[in-house]
Amino acid sequence: MSKRPDHQNRSRTGSPPPSGTLAETLPDPSADWADDEDPPDHGTALSDGLQPSAFMPPRTEVLSDTVVSAAHGRRLDQWLATLAPTFSRSHLQHLVEQGCVAVDGKVVTTPSRKLQAGQAVVAELRPTPQSQAFVPESMDLPIVFEDEHLIVVNKPVGLVVHPAAGHWQGTLMNGLLAHHAGAVLLPRAGIVHRLDKDTSGLMVVGKTLQACTALTRAIAAREVHRQYRALAWGQPPEALRIEAPIGRDLVSRVRMAVSASGKPAMTDVRCLGSLEAVVADAGKTPAGGVVSAVECTLHTGRTHQIRVHLASRGWPLLADALYGGTPALGLTRQALHAARLKLVHPVLGQELAFEAPLPPDMATAWAQVVHNGLSSV
Repeated sequence: MSKRPDHQNRSRTGSPPPSGTLAETLPDPSADWADDEDPPDHGTALSDGLQPSAFMPPRTEVLSDTVVSAAHGRRLDQWLATLAPTFSRSHLQHLVEQGCVAVDGKVVTTPSRKLQAGQAVVAELRPTPQSQAFVPESMDLPIVFEDEHLIVVNKPVGLVVHPAAGHWQGTLMNGLLAHHAGAVLLPRAGIVHRLDKDTSGLMVVGKTLQACTALTRAIAAREVHRQYRALAWGQPPEALRIEAPIGRDLVSRVRMAVSASGKPAMTDVRCLGSLEAVVADAGKTPAGGVVSAVECTLHTGRTHQIRVHLASRGWPLLADALYGGTPALGLTRQALHAARLKLVHPVLGQELAFEAPLPPDMATAWAQVVHNGLSSV
């Protein structure tokens, strides 16, 4: 790493220096884009794209420099920030605390350590976990359909769609980057909507900028039709429409809630069958011990829409701990599956329709509730 004259590297005490790592230039997916539905607002990103070099795995570098007289008395983390501006100051502080920095041959673990002129500093600049997340990873993608414009996948339970805190590797995005070369040029590797980690089922992914743009617009215009199957506590009527705005829960940021200040949301619900006297795995049996198999058609795509709408009526999904759904019938994750997907091809114009059978855990539970052959899509 080349040295810079210290007069070109003034201390930055206000805000952290700008970072060049990809994960710190993209929006934080864990904030507003981590769960079911709500297509991302790409804005101008769809036309800008991302450069292939941005997805190259970052490497650990070694910084070696001598403190000049103008930097005498400066904090160690401030001094490092001037010489390594592509790293945030908080990350540099973390590296110091991990023992990655030595001053005059001795490891220093205090970021606020004051430096003296003439001291030799050696720092091992390790990349952030976030910056290592957006890299290709070969995986067996459950592809239902693929052409040169788009991919439809049947996402299994447990697969995270987009890298976020706690899941920096092994996501669907990582698999898409390895699957086709064009993904590296697309925002979020072509992902235009998503499913939560514990929700299974169909997702469409763009393979070109043209397809991503068209798909994003179609989702926003409610022209992409999605139908889900769910198992819920209680017994909804045979058919109903729930229209209730959804916004962030005022108490818990990880939850959504029906809120007058939220975004409009509409879900059609059809009850396909019910089973009485179900014993909850956790002991307490909600909704009188009745479990219903429901089919939900989305007219909007708000975060956690089905889960919030049903729970707001007293019908939480089985095993949906976030919204009060107790486990039962062997299910240990929320009983939600994206079963049907229908859209117009974004480039060729023909109508496409796909169906995905229930995964084994939910199919077994579903069959206990519905006995008329509807356990498969």
